[in-house]
Amino acid sequence: DLVIANGLLLEEGLEDVLGSLRDDGANILELAPMLDPLPFAIDGDTGDPHVWFDPIRMAEAAQIIATELTAISGGSQWLAQAEAYAVELVAADEQIRQALDAVPPDRRRLVTNHDALGYFAARYGFEVVGIVIPGGSTLADPSSAELADLVGVLEDLAVTAIFAETTEPSALAEAVAAELDEEVEVVDLYTGSLGETGSGAETLIGLLTTNANRIAAALT
Repeated sequence: DLVIANGLLLEEGLEDVLGSLRDDGANILELAPMLDPLPFAIDGDTGDPHVWFDPIRMAEAAQIIATELTAISGGSQWLAQAEAYAVELVAADEQIRQALDAVPPDRRRLVTNHDALGYFAARYGFEVVGIVIPGGSTLADPSSAELADLVGVLEDLAVTAIFAETTEPSALAEAVAAELDEEVEVVDLYTGSLGETGSGAETLIGLLTTNANRIAAALT
């Protein structure tokens, strides 16, 4: 009855499938374009699909989904459940802010494996100053010149942490860290999937708070 997609090319490999479904008259709801999307932090050219890093946007997403489900199946339970979840997400937002209060303003700079933390940065007052893999895709391949430029930026800014991802190889991030004179930590974050049992990131709220705690620990 309803196909929910993130949108903004996150499901790039499924575009043909989604197109066929549309042609067949399927009801497809693409969420990210409805959530005031930001441009990518570095290139600024295209819409950033990583909306789930902003809990307030996800509270709105829950309500959008509930409204659609109500229109399809009726009943009041969808909206009530979405409202309850939105309350949890707002509480998580405050918890994340408290965890990040320990990071001083001059250390609120993020270097990431790929451009996934733009919404997090905008929400909590950080700046994305470097990306190991250029562009919005994890499939891009940085040149040696791009990596050398990145090393120069990190040296100038005295960066002490590079944030990699649990779902992607961190070899490039580790290679960049090894080029810096000072010790630089490579910290894995949950970006593209939930965590395994016991990780603390088994739910969206757990993922967001676990990431925030790891970022705060690395930058203090």
